Amino acid sequence: MIALLLGAVCIGFAPVLVRLSDVGPVASAFWRVALAAPVLWLLVALVARRAAGGAATGPPAARTDAVAAPPAARLWSAAVLLSGLFFAADLATWHVSIQLTTVANATLLANCAVLLATLHAVLIQRRIPPPLYFVALTLAVGGALALTAPRAGSAGHWRGDLLALLAAVLYTGYLVTVKHASRRHGTLPLMAASTTITAVALAPVALLLSLRAHQPFWPAQPRGWWVLLALALLTQVAGQGLIARALARLSVTLSTTGLLLQPVVAAAVAWGLFGESLRSSQIAGALALMLGIWLARRSEA
Repeated sequence: MIALLLGAVCIGFAPVLVRLSDVGPVASAFWRVALAAPVLWLLVALVARRAAGGAATGPPAARTDAVAAPPAARLWSAAVLLSGLFFAADLATWHVSIQLTTVANATLLANCAVLLATLHAVLIQRRIPPPLYFVALTLAVGGALALTAPRAGSAGHWRGDLLALLAAVLYTGYLVTVKHASRRHGTLPLMAASTTITAVALAPVALLLSLRAHQPFWPAQPRGWWVLLALALLTQVAGQGLIARALARLSVTLSTTGLLLQPVVAAAVAWGLFGESLRSSQIAGALALMLGIWLARRSEA
């Protein structure tokens, strides 16, 4: 659960970094994964080398197991491929929505994945969560609404809001496929492969959309690269990596509830960077949201 909450904190910075980026929204989505993929593969290689070194100095049984490890080709399974494609579509959709609506709306509506994950559990998996979970869900969603509603007067932002809702559907697909893939693959190899697939899928789309919209694909200044690097390392390597690790141990419904911590982080960062002060209703909403996350964890304990 700690990994999940830390991951939610990391990706809570994503909408602010997307706004600070000087490239187009889909281009920032591409650079997020393109810069993260080499780092993830480097971490995979370092962990594998350390494991091989430990096996070589260990007992004969350990050395035999190291040699008999499954080939890397098995990593590219259908679940991993789907997770990368779902995430590519989610990132492109969500990053565009951030430019068309408020950061608060984009963050909150994209986190409607918690409701979709609950529907998936009930309708597809035929698994009904305990009653306490629904109490927790009500508190968490109500708290998120209270946190963002005072800053969400956005009648003219309906296109961005709809895109954020579509992103929630796509992100639910990503979480479900990552959950399935995590049963067969370790967190780091899974994240490296999924992120690579996402980058490959986004590359032509980001380039074409940037050209069509006359938006920059490459950062114009060094500051732009620093923003994209922060987006890659903080939200993709750290954030999504921690979430994938948590998904291997937690249910999708509990994971999506924990991810509702993102609006709290987004509001706090906006307060610090942009001077958007928090009203008493927003503070109450943040407390209700965190109580809901705690109760959701208790419901599955």
